[in-house]
Amino acid sequence: MIDIRLADPAAPELRMVLMAHQRHAAAHCPEGVNYALDPKAMREEGLQFWAAFHEERAVGCGALLGCSDGIAEVKSVHVLEDMRGRGLARQIMVHLSEEAMAAGYHALVLETGSAQCPGYDAARGLYEALGYQYCEAFGDYNADPASVFMRLPLRRAA
Repeated sequence: MIDIRLADPAAPELRMVLMAHQRHAAAHCPEGVNYALDPKAMREEGLQFWAAFHEERAVGCGALLGCSDGIAEVKSVHVLEDMRGRGLARQIMVHLSEEAMAAGYHALVLETGSAQCPGYDAARGLYEALGYQYCEAFGDYNADPASVFMRLPLRRAA
């Protein structure tokens, strides 16, 4: 069973997950377009960080950063390599969308690696399967061939 809960990204039990996240981004993103947050940045105001635990072992993470116009940005979703293929990234993404809806956001946006960054193929496939659509760069991001930007409108159940 997976337990996803709010967490402090500086907590020692999350070190392995966040280091793996940083290594993955460094290995698959060209210099200058690596937007993976470090633990200090994950504690910035307006950002909420969740960790996924399996049998009390931290195995994944994801965050939401509130934007000014009713939109939240999905940040730093990562699952440890030995836990991949079990639907955990999907569970984290669904959890983030539920939290965003509960907080009153009407859309989610994200930046991820383009086809030039093959380490992000599975992530893009998941986001597409969840209904995210490609969009223009947003916020402080600049258009770059190594990045793609995606958006998901959030709909509340009737």
